[in-house]
Amino acid sequence: MSQANPIRLFITHLWEAGDDYLRVFEYLESSRNFFYKNLSAPERRPEGDREAQKQELRAQIAPAEAVVALSSLFERDQDLITFQLLYARTSQKPVVLLKPFGSGKGVPKVLQDLADEVVEWDERALIDAIRRQARHEDTTRWDTIEFKLD
Repeated sequence: MSQANPIRLFITHLWEAGDDYLRVFEYLESSRNFFYKNLSAPERRPEGDREAQKQELRAQIAPAEAVVALSSLFERDQDLITFQLLYARTSQKPVVLLKPFGSGKGVPKVLQDLADEVVEWDERALIDAIRRQARHEDTTRWDTIEFKLD
């Protein structure tokens, strides 16, 4: 992964850029040496029925290397979120599922079953999961703790 070859990501949405959707990009942008291209376009809601929406979602997901799923959207529209994850799975796109932010609620089993990896809202965990799932990169990082002995 480099600036010339960014990871192509699709972030699940319900045709609006809500708090969790925007928070994902805050996490991605704050990570050094992580380059990505956002393929999701919640502002491009198509005119027409539900099938037109699903067709637009297929077009957004198709070129992605990985899908980042927001489990918090499941309560608002189970059908559309499930559709996005099912399409990702049938298209052989890995799914990184983010647990609900700050609520302490569990992740619905149907979403867990469709995910390749489930992570907390943590910048490092999210970036590492994306790298593992999208590019099969080993992300063994070590924490360094400095302390003084007196």
